Amino acid sequence: MIATILGLTSLSIWIGLLFFHGGFWLCHERDDRPVPSLEIWPDVVAIVPARNEADVIDKAIDALLRQDYPGNFKVILVDDNSEDRTAEIAKRIAGTYPEGKLTIVNGSALPKGWAGKLWALDQGIKAAGQVKWLWLTDADIAHQDDTLKMLVAHAEKDGLIFHSLMARLSCNNFAEWALIPAFVFFFQMLYPFRHINNPKHKTAGAAGGCMLADRASLEKAGGIGAIRHAIIDDCSLGGIMKKQGKIRLSLTNRSLSIRPYLGFQEIGHMISRSAYAQLRYSFWLLALTLFGMCLVYLVPPALALLTHGVSAWIGLAGWIMMALAFQPILHFYHRSPLWGLALPLIAAFYSCATFFSAVHVWQGRGGMWKGRAQARIGL
Repeated sequence: MIATILGLTSLSIWIGLLFFHGGFWLCHERDDRPVPSLEIWPDVVAIVPARNEADVIDKAIDALLRQDYPGNFKVILVDDNSEDRTAEIAKRIAGTYPEGKLTIVNGSALPKGWAGKLWALDQGIKAAGQVKWLWLTDADIAHQDDTLKMLVAHAEKDGLIFHSLMARLSCNNFAEWALIPAFVFFFQMLYPFRHINNPKHKTAGAAGGCMLADRASLEKAGGIGAIRHAIIDDCSLGGIMKKQGKIRLSLTNRSLSIRPYLGFQEIGHMISRSAYAQLRYSFWLLALTLFGMCLVYLVPPALALLTHGVSAWIGLAGWIMMALAFQPILHFYHRSPLWGLALPLIAAFYSCATFFSAVHVWQGRGGMWKGRAQARIGL
């Protein structure tokens, strides 16, 4: 009887997710519409915060400087006290382009109460001057040549004040095949893109690798300083920008992450860096989340494999529904549909990473990135 009740509860949740949660799993919000033309292309400055990015900065900067943008466009790299050759490599790449296209700002010491990336962004924005658009992008993202043109054109035509793309993450080894599509799947579940893009819906979000922001609207929202402590900075920025106007988040193949995750440990660290912050550092939300993950992802296969009769059929139905929900993002990442059956195991990995995210915060090592334990800022 208890097994049947758990199974029906899990199945009901999956029915709600698939049919009443913004169609998050369908991956319909894409950037593949034709790029409109503009009579006047506004000025844009790209801001790139970088700390110890020597292994990827050459590709990222080269991709920015190659942008086929009809208007005035410059790049500012904020070197956030790097201990490697980040700035030197960026200067070398810039030397092959017209003078003045790239400006390198040496970041000042991180003040108390600020997350490192946000402090670097704030310095870059101040150095950008009074431009119409700010393109906030990461040092490990390579953009196709028409990315900025597409971002600005749709923002101007559609009346957006904030236009973000979910960069395509590296998915080239077994650990990435197993875990990266699920990362985007879970993100879409938390922040359904259709809801984000609906001005009447309160859900807001963004993807930090590629964000085009209207400078005037950002200033009205309080600037980067309004979210200076945020660990999940992109969604926090989306939140304050949506209060100012229309925003959009889409999946893309134009912006590519060039930082590979070489194994399960690296991906686990990536998840655990911000998972407990997502739960607002609450022990009770953590406990509820872990219970919910078990109910939604582990109960269906457990019932299908370990019980008989009605309970087994209910469990099988739930397992099939979650496998089907996983298919669009698997297709987007060109992965086998059979990975859908492994979603319970994948969810178990994410649950463990979430638990260890809390443990790291309790140990004073939360949000560890580039040698900084930033999660303590949020406590």
